Amino acid sequence: MDINKVLYISQEITPYLPATQMSELSQKLPQGIQEHGSEVRTFMPKYGSIKERRNQLHEVIRLSGLNIVIDDTDHPLIIKVATLQPSRMQVYFIDNEDYFLRGQSAKELELTLTPDDNDERIMFYARGVVETVKKLRWDPTLIHCSGWVSAMAPLYLKCAYADDPSFANSKIVYSVFDSKFDGTLDPRLQEKLKLDGFSDSDIAALGDKPVDIISLHKLAIDHSDAVAQSSPEIPQEVLDYIKASGKPFLPYPGDTDYVEKYAEFYKSL
Repeated sequence: MDINKVLYISQEITPYLPATQMSELSQKLPQGIQEHGSEVRTFMPKYGSIKERRNQLHEVIRLSGLNIVIDDTDHPLIIKVATLQPSRMQVYFIDNEDYFLRGQSAKELELTLTPDDNDERIMFYARGVVETVKKLRWDPTLIHCSGWVSAMAPLYLKCAYADDPSFANSKIVYSVFDSKFDGTLDPRLQEKLKLDGFSDSDIAALGDKPVDIISLHKLAIDHSDAVAQSSPEIPQEVLDYIKASGKPFLPYPGDTDYVEKYAEFYKSL
């Protein structure tokens, strides 16, 4: 497989957020793949704790302005961009004042400050990324989704945008980390997804109960072409589900020299 254009849909990226295993991988892996000669586009949410002036974010007017309907309500999509030095890799930020708090001074992310909104937040994030990539007129050959905040993206790409030529030839990799949320998402999530046009079979992994982290991972796995284990330990139930799916699987590649392992995994698809 020619991985000449790789799209990263990430939950968090350092240095915009504190260094964690996920945020560091989401910075270093795209940079490494770019150094291998691939074109890279990277996305993350514009959490309120990310200071725009300090991080030199600016709005991309030509990409902003679209309204995304979630649960019968319009939400304006705002796109911002920054450049990571010294690699000069651009990072795009999905922003919206309903889901990503303005002027937030607390270190906590909206994911923990207003967890009741997390179902709509991740729906908006997935759709915002897809619509922005379409506007860029940039057709990725591989899409790598990292973290549970990106877990809706495979569903939208494989179902809602299945006939879109921008993604017709894209392979999707979903990275499972050990990060999680407590409890469950809004009990109306399945209803909201059906309002977005998804069928019962599209969201079968969610069942008819409030959605927890395990069922959200399963949904992403169902609609991905391949899965990577990106933490040393992940829930056994998720690991069993990956293996039962029969999909290409990259076991945890370690903390060093992982760019080559991911690159080989991409090419194998």
